[in-house]
Amino acid sequence: MFIETEDTPNPATLKFLPGRDVMGHKGTADFATADIAEGRSPLASALFALPGVSSVFLGSDFISVTKKPDEGWTSLKPEVLSAITAHFASGQPVIEGGSALNEESIAPEDEPVVARIRELLDMRVRPAVAGDGGDIVFRGYRDGVVRLTMQGACAGCPSSRATLKHGVENMLRHYVPEVVGVEQVED
Repeated sequence: MFIETEDTPNPATLKFLPGRDVMGHKGTADFATADIAEGRSPLASALFALPGVSSVFLGSDFISVTKKPDEGWTSLKPEVLSAITAHFASGQPVIEGGSALNEESIAPEDEPVVARIRELLDMRVRPAVAGDGGDIVFRGYRDGVVRLTMQGACAGCPSSRATLKHGVENMLRHYVPEVVGVEQVED
């Protein structure tokens, strides 16, 4: 199996492309700790078993791995490549069970606004963020404020707040006049 790697804007995170579906059309999965991955993702659990891995993000066709600050990619990268190869060779599933999003309930009168917000996020923002090894997840909308979570490489990226405020917020405010701001929500 040949696995490509790509740098991300977050120097602590590398993007691994195994040349096959990881999550496919099932969405994404973000694992900030080994405890969260345990029992949910054999692949993420295998990666957390490596010393130096601090978080794992599973995208449609990629895996973003974030290292601990005191680790170097020189020794960790080959171990990650080996763990990914072994996982896919084993035939085990990437993820088990459903994923639970921490999404707030939406007021019925806000549903048309939320539909436009989701469409813009899905069509314009998520593809760009996925290209950097991450995802942006809608968490809620209330009183003109859109609540979003950055995941994967974007979660710890120094420029993620600027991306949300200057990029995403400006775009949403332009296309959806009801939006007055964007707020980052941590998982």
